[in-house]
Amino acid sequence: MKKLTGILAFCLACVMLTAVNLGCTSQAENKNNTTNKSKGKDMKTLVAYFSRIDENYGVGYITKGNTEIIAEMIAKITSADLFHIETVTPYPKEYDACIDVAKKEVQSNARPEIKGDIEVEKYDVIYIGYPNWWSEPPMAVFTFIEKHNWQGKIVIPFCTHEGSGLGVTEQSIKKACKGATLRDGLAVQGNVAQNSRDKAEVAVNNWLKNIEK
Repeated sequence: MKKLTGILAFCLACVMLTAVNLGCTSQAENKNNTTNKSKGKDMKTLVAYFSRIDENYGVGYITKGNTEIIAEMIAKITSADLFHIETVTPYPKEYDACIDVAKKEVQSNARPEIKGDIEVEKYDVIYIGYPNWWSEPPMAVFTFIEKHNWQGKIVIPFCTHEGSGLGVTEQSIKKACKGATLRDGLAVQGNVAQNSRDKAEVAVNNWLKNIEK
């Protein structure tokens, strides 16, 4: 009888030890999952951008837009989805004519119609890219933004330019993306994006490392 009691006690102790170990493992896994999410892992990421080909300042006629080049670099590094914001009515091919149209759109606070859309709401982090036109993103970017709910999203702007940097575009994006958290943006000179891509990629990598801290 004593022998049977001893065996039962030993079995019970084994069961209790196993349960404790499982509990500790579960807690550790939960802690790791929480840590991963806080570091940005498991977050779904989108790069939405407006970019223009044809004649551009400082680079002449191009077949891939300056901003598109940077957008693709960001998407590759962050494993993000890409969405190209395009207007239904194309801008003039000539640079001067294009910026004249852009200036009128800024002055009238226009909302040009865009092609297609993507469900921003299913993403956690959204990079928004554009050229700096008259110290603002192209008005088509706001057409895109105003279609969606930005509550709780992380929004990260980036732009291409020829000397004006981000200008006040960050403030404009923050105001438009209501409820979102805005992180520091990146400005890359269009000539660098187009003709010095290794240099542009270094800038993109360094920026991404800094905003992840």
